[in-house]
Amino acid sequence: MDSLLFLCARRVVAHRPLPVLPADLHPVLFQAAFLDGRPLVLRDLVAAWPFPVLNFQRLVGRRELLRDHPCKLCVQAVILAVVAQLRRQLEEPGHDASLRVLDITGLPDSASGRAPDGMSIWSGTVALAKACVEVSKHRREFQRRGSKRHKGRSGAATAAAAPQPPGVDVHADLFVNGTSYGILRDALRSGSAGPLRLKCRELQAEELSAPAIAALLESLDPSFLRRVDLRFNNLGLTGLSVILPHLSRFPELRSLKLQYSNVDVRRPTPESAVGIRCLAGQLGMLPSLRELNLGSSRLSGNLRQILCDLQAPLESLELAFCSLVPADLAFLSQSFHAPALKRLDLSGHDFSQGLLEPLRLLLEETSASLLHLDLMECRMADAHLDALLPTLRRCSRLRFLGLYGNSLSTAALKDLLRKTLELPDLRLVVYPFPVDCYKPQGSRWDSGAAVDEEMLAMVEVELGRMLEGSGRSDLVWSSNPCGHGELDFFAL
Repeated sequence: MDSLLFLCARRVVAHRPLPVLPADLHPVLFQAAFLDGRPLVLRDLVAAWPFPVLNFQRLVGRRELLRDHPCKLCVQAVILAVVAQLRRQLEEPGHDASLRVLDITGLPDSASGRAPDGMSIWSGTVALAKACVEVSKHRREFQRRGSKRHKGRSGAATAAAAPQPPGVDVHADLFVNGTSYGILRDALRSGSAGPLRLKCRELQAEELSAPAIAALLESLDPSFLRRVDLRFNNLGLTGLSVILPHLSRFPELRSLKLQYSNVDVRRPTPESAVGIRCLAGQLGMLPSLRELNLGSSRLSGNLRQILCDLQAPLESLELAFCSLVPADLAFLSQSFHAPALKRLDLSGHDFSQGLLEPLRLLLEETSASLLHLDLMECRMADAHLDALLPTLRRCSRLRFLGLYGNSLSTAALKDLLRKTLELPDLRLVVYPFPVDCYKPQGSRWDSGAAVDEEMLAMVEVELGRMLEGSGRSDLVWSSNPCGHGELDFFAL
């Protein structure tokens, strides 16, 4: 329920111009204007912002609020207001403003949200980059006009030496691809010492060459970056050897995502051995690294060599579809990573054969710390799940269990539900369509066949009744692997 203060703020921002109000009311007015979609009011508020920091998430509140409200025009309005403020400071040396930091980190991507007018991280990156370039260009033009007014060399020196406004640092998560690379590169180059400076907290780059990614990394502030996500870049070991040396300049880098990087070392060669040693050494140069995603890399038998130089245990390790062999899981269970792991993704491996016992032993070692376990599309049948259940029940802190895409029966799912009710922190289980809910093809059940929607609905009702009867209203069981919001490493 909204507070009386917030309800009053909504009434105030419904009309322009705003009255003169105390400084301590600006945060709630900003929240009301943002959630009600009033970009012009937001521009007025930012122009008169009385504090040194404007942080979107602290002002607006939970990510759910941001996700469910249209924010594109509102975010653009805030950016334009900051640009207008900086231009005025350049042209009117006596004009000062309090704002020094604009923090728009953590805004949800509109692609995963429900608001139709949301701003994607990509479009937000482009808007910020254009703003940085525009302000830098305006400053150069202003200095050029000043040097013309004071003719001669001394005039140019006077214009260059004139007091410059302190400017604004923009803390943001950036997403760049081939289309937006040019404008972001220009913004980072021109804005490092300019009036509007980009400070990247998380960088996601897709479909870029290794030299292009390296150039961006060299342009980033080294003190602020905490995550680099390089999915879908087709880098291979050669490309990674170009990029990873540039990461050692970021002391706060805790998360590195390299999924779909086209790494395949299943067939050892002298070149791949050198590449693995190089990769291991470069990962070892990242002392703060706690999350690593190597999804869809073909690593068979090489996990020990790749992780051997890490200085501290990983807390999140994603190895989906990595063609792991028993020796890889055995190494992991004996390593110093196992008792520290909070998140583990081993989706896409065949646990119906020789990997099942190594998996069980690994889960034994992670049971005291594990919060998030993904075992989707792992060819597990009832007997395999039954073998894992005693160990799963010892994972006392588990919050998420993903089993989508496995060949489990309704009876096995009911047994799993009953036996995991005792896990107090468990909040979400993503389960597969039961094998007995598929329409039979000939004399056997075919997992590629169509689902009997009526039977599936009956199973969902029955599982729902079991949950309701258990009193676990905080626990969700879903057969939909999407739309739940991925549990981020930094939220673990």
